[in-house]
Amino acid sequence: MYQQGVGEFKYFVGISSLAQIATRHDRVCVLNILGGESSEVTPVGHAWSGGNVVFGTSPGRRGQVLETPMGNIPVYNSVREGLDDGHRFNCGVVYLPPSAARDGVAELIRVNPELKKIFIITEKIAVHDAREIRAMGQQHGIDIFGANCLGVADSWNQVRIGGALGGDSPSDTLKPGSIAVLSNSGGFTTTIAQYLRMAGWGTTTLVSSGKDVYIHYAAPEFAFALANDARSKAAVLYCEPGGYYERDAEFTKPVVACVVGRWKAKLTRAVGHAGAMAGGHDDAAAKERWFMEKFGVDAIFTPENPVFSPKGAVVTNIAHIPAALTAVMRANATLPDFAPEGTMELKPWFGSNMGLALPEKLGLPVVAAPEPYRAQIAALAKQVGAVFPRESLKDASGASKMDPKTQVSSLHGLSVLEAARLPLEANVGLALLREAGGDNDRKLVNVALAACVNLHGDPTLAAAQAAREAGNAPNSVLAAAVSIVGPKRAERAREIVAAFIERFSAAGLLDARAEDFDLAPIVDDGALARLVVAEQSDPRTDAMLAGLEARGARSVFVRYLRGVGRPVSADAVLAAATTTLAWGPLMRKRVSRLTVETLPWWMKLFGALIGASADAAQHRPESFCGMPMTELLGEASMTDVACRALLDRAPDAADRFAFQTLVGILLTNGPGTISAQGAKGAVSADGPESPRRVQLNKAMVGFLTHTGYAHGGNGFEGVQFLIDAFRDTPLADPADAAHGLDLAALARGCADEYARYKADARSAGSLDLRKIPGVNHPVFKDRPVNIDPREAFIRELMAERGESNVFHDYYRALVQALFDAGVSRTVYCVNIDAVIAALLLKLTWKPWRAGEIGEAALESAAFTVFLYARMLGCAAEVDDHLNRGRNMDTRTPASQCRFVS
Repeated sequence: MYQQGVGEFKYFVGISSLAQIATRHDRVCVLNILGGESSEVTPVGHAWSGGNVVFGTSPGRRGQVLETPMGNIPVYNSVREGLDDGHRFNCGVVYLPPSAARDGVAELIRVNPELKKIFIITEKIAVHDAREIRAMGQQHGIDIFGANCLGVADSWNQVRIGGALGGDSPSDTLKPGSIAVLSNSGGFTTTIAQYLRMAGWGTTTLVSSGKDVYIHYAAPEFAFALANDARSKAAVLYCEPGGYYERDAEFTKPVVACVVGRWKAKLTRAVGHAGAMAGGHDDAAAKERWFMEKFGVDAIFTPENPVFSPKGAVVTNIAHIPAALTAVMRANATLPDFAPEGTMELKPWFGSNMGLALPEKLGLPVVAAPEPYRAQIAALAKQVGAVFPRESLKDASGASKMDPKTQVSSLHGLSVLEAARLPLEANVGLALLREAGGDNDRKLVNVALAACVNLHGDPTLAAAQAAREAGNAPNSVLAAAVSIVGPKRAERAREIVAAFIERFSAAGLLDARAEDFDLAPIVDDGALARLVVAEQSDPRTDAMLAGLEARGARSVFVRYLRGVGRPVSADAVLAAATTTLAWGPLMRKRVSRLTVETLPWWMKLFGALIGASADAAQHRPESFCGMPMTELLGEASMTDVACRALLDRAPDAADRFAFQTLVGILLTNGPGTISAQGAKGAVSADGPESPRRVQLNKAMVGFLTHTGYAHGGNGFEGVQFLIDAFRDTPLADPADAAHGLDLAALARGCADEYARYKADARSAGSLDLRKIPGVNHPVFKDRPVNIDPREAFIRELMAERGESNVFHDYYRALVQALFDAGVSRTVYCVNIDAVIAALLLKLTWKPWRAGEIGEAALESAAFTVFLYARMLGCAAEVDDHLNRGRNMDTRTPASQCRFVS
């Protein structure tokens, strides 16, 4: 027993030597043993210590066990139950929440007279509770460690009590030696031990003191026990700002003190687990002075300025601890415990400077890793493509997100506003390959999709037409079609892609466009040739190859097919085009092999969706929507093809801009949208952990069935509003800036009419007022003039191109007129729905005005444009879920479900 104290006040310390802190005779009870932290670290410490935990508690879970390599640890509801069952212990470890820690300590002390030590892992215990804990310990002669600590460990005794000192493999770090360690930081306790071991210094006892406001076993107690420990020749202290514990410690052996946290002296309030405030006189600078006075030095030790004395040294960087300790111990005629085992300097096992020329200090050479890591790295180097960790993706996505402030969504890091600048074929690449690609990529996409849009003679078209004639909405029509495009339709192409990846990656292909890549070794591969050849020449194959050649598309894989010397299949050409398209992202590990192998199927699905949106009469043996197949494959962009399928006419520049912009801004609205949830749910149900079982066509049906008139079709509300506003005007061309209409007068008329409606409705007591589509937004409001940044972006984009849209201009006049008429107290924003409606109606105004299509066809066109865009965004979600998701991970737990009567 030892009476330690400050001034006249004395207190009990039962531990007289560091060797007594953690011994092989100690037996441990762990409170909240099944909690998240304890269940991770207790089995490791228990096994390393030879089985020192006798039982644990977890209220309501009596009879359960914590499995460990040394056998199961029994669990009881309370400490009393464990003692009644015959277990005995002298150490308690507390993992309870802060509010329960005091009661847990009280329970340990009250029911177990054999208790000698308590280790409190819990952090942020109230000061009042900490004082009561201290008082209970003093009254009963019990030493308390913590709180907010990672316990203690003894390298000589090979014992760990509480926490995770030494990490998952304590023997790798805690080698017996002559240096004791006391640290405010639990994590750095282990790090310091590793630094010391590399420099030839082993450890005795390591104490993670913790850094709550109240530290129970601190520097004064440690200094006393250090003096009485024959094993320990010196000590290392890691200190953070806050508290006066170190000032009161009296060391009789050499010490290296590492003091950190100078930056906290600039703060005006306590922070983190080292909460000193500026002006508290216990900041890092103050602690440095205390130690310098104790050691008789006048500066900080650094390798460039090694200031030390036989009593010790002060450092501010843990990397300097080994050098400082070696210098201090040399001054005491003491050599390291064993030969140095290495250094803690960075030794990269693999790396890439991405072509950058780095300074010598930064451009570290790659070194060979020790086994087993060397073999693992070699295997990793051979891995083709990315591998993503699987996780629950119910309300998450690795593909899309929405900024809650701007309401701007993004797909693979590219905002939909920027995607609106891209043609449809570029957004195909963005959705599935995480990058829009360049000119060569778009040529490949155009041919791949063009080969799949003409459905003449295909059951897919018959299903779509039957659904259309039955009066179904566009989403149901396309769902009928895509249901038929099942896995067998892409099976051979997927096999060829897999073979291409194997053969060409092994051959060292880096750039799939390389015209000088030597194909000689691969041409002789008979197994690959058997995969790609066809029994007889296929006109579709010849047309695809001719289309690629006409466009000047570059592809090592297509060049290989041309050199086979026998007819090849259309699937082989599709596989060659898609593998070329994906090769760059695959080699950069942007996408997985799985994604690349499914690309041919995606092309068939997208082609079928675009093709099925056109009436069966538009599909002929040699043409699609009036375009000859040679033109379709050799010249046309898919932006034009899809636009033509939608409008039943060749698009002009204004049509193309409106269509492209719509597809871009409608790509995605984040993973929470109902369309994305439908697609993700279909993948989840099939089981992405066995990706070959996932049916991509079923996932697209999931997206299609989760769109409807309140979702994908609601763009027509804005279209109908604009039709009503312009029905009686002589407007011929909405793209003509010289339209001759008085938009301000039209807007005033609408605003006055809405003001009267609103007044009448309120007089009648109606609270459910009809809203004007495309006006106002719940996020962009309450400023004098409100702006939806998405609308502003499109407006600026139109100005850049010299585009005019009378409907968009009308909306801008309308929000001002509503304000002027007193309908709104601010100028409402024109929201993105108004932009979509204006673009949609601009595409279809001329044929509607000419009587070529009716309002039902307008609604269908509005809905279909949405489906074109969202098929790409949902494909990105499907691919992401296929690569990252878990089986059935979109279910809602029963506890979160409710019954509505």
